[in-house]
Amino acid sequence: MSRVRLRDLGIKIGRFQTGNHNSITDISGVKVGHVTLSYNNEDGHAIRTGVTAILPHADSLFEEKVLGSSYVINGFGKTVGTIQLQELGVIESPIMLTNTLSVPAVLDGTIRYLLRQNPQIGDTTGTVNVIVGECNDGYLNDIRGMHVAPEHAIQAIQNAESGIVEEGCVGAGTGMSCLGYKGGIGTSSRVASFGDNLYTVGALVVSNFGEKKDLRIPGGDFSKGKESKEKMPDGSIMIVLATDAPLNERQLQRLAKRAAFGLSRTGSYASQGSGDIVIAFSTAHRIPHKLPPNQECNTFHLLREDGELISQLFEMAVDTVEEAIWNSICKATTTEGNKGKVKEEVPYEILMGLKGWNN
Repeated sequence: MSRVRLRDLGIKIGRFQTGNHNSITDISGVKVGHVTLSYNNEDGHAIRTGVTAILPHADSLFEEKVLGSSYVINGFGKTVGTIQLQELGVIESPIMLTNTLSVPAVLDGTIRYLLRQNPQIGDTTGTVNVIVGECNDGYLNDIRGMHVAPEHAIQAIQNAESGIVEEGCVGAGTGMSCLGYKGGIGTSSRVASFGDNLYTVGALVVSNFGEKKDLRIPGGDFSKGKESKEKMPDGSIMIVLATDAPLNERQLQRLAKRAAFGLSRTGSYASQGSGDIVIAFSTAHRIPHKLPPNQECNTFHLLREDGELISQLFEMAVDTVEEAIWNSICKATTTEGNKGKVKEEVPYEILMGLKGWNN
């Protein structure tokens, strides 16, 4: 029997409608690609890892950047590119996700991809700021083997598509664990009317945090039963939020902060060693790398912050993050990893306590 998403179980989160695919790709132009590495090598090591790429649009991101921001819920992480993102407020590369020790390889591959796409980088113009996020999949994956190569990053970008996004044990989520069960990639979206406009908020997560005892589901103590006696790393989560609402970089950071509430609803308390990082962007405006001659200013329209509209976006972000996390668990399958370690898929019956709780 194939695994299903949370809504297929009759469980809805929040009051807003989802987009057509209930996915981050419901924001027009956004694409997601995966490369999944799941095999055992000759030495018997289990490789359970991969790369996920999120493209804010399909054109040259270096030439046409998007406004973005990031927020650190807990800073036990090894991301690349977020310092410049916070300073300049623009994203000019695909957002890349992988395991902790594969950040350098993914950075290398993404730089090579962007250099091929943009011959002017480092020659007639400056260098490029690549964004890479990570989670530690070393419980199931032979992380010391560093099996992700630069070409896998390039393939993930080239694989990126709009529409339905693969979830669960794919891409960067292949070896991840969440709330005592198998975790991985999850996504969700919300759509709402703002006067004459219709805006969408979408989230994609790599879930890799928590134990069964942390599950915040009414109806029982889920820490009982088969649980590994080996101490798991504290874990982490990467959260990417996208919207087509016209927000500037400061407003996007405000949106990113709200992801913490969606995360906490599932059971996370951002433990000491948990790296919990949010990246947010808007597709409403594109920032040219170079302005035309005699033009010194970019002109944008932005959403006002003195009414309920911005609060509505915040609520949509919280709901998308929560549902994306549940989807990452719902779609993941039981996985045997390195040294015979196993993370089981979540039994759907324990999620039934969510029915009516969040509606």
